[in-house]
Amino acid sequence: MPVHLTSPQLAALTVLAVASIAWLVFVTRMLRRSRTGSEAHAVLPSTPVLPALPRQRQSGPGREAVELTPAERDAFAGLVRQLDGGR
Repeated sequence: MPVHLTSPQLAALTVLAVASIAWLVFVTRMLRRSRTGSEAHAVLPSTPVLPALPRQRQSGPGREAVELTPAERDAFAGLVRQLDGGR
């Protein structure tokens, strides 16, 4: 037993070390099981909907459109051809 540690400190250090090793073994086994398990086991359950919270809308802001002039369309087509390697 180290001289600078009291018995309670040594006991706490031992418990902490054993708990750390047990946690490491548990996490390692869980990761291995998830890697080697079938795809059906890897699917996570859907998250439950909380009725007290308002539902989020899935739509974003409206799309904006700008009409291009024929010269702008030709310039864009040339740029696309240039980036595509002339194909």
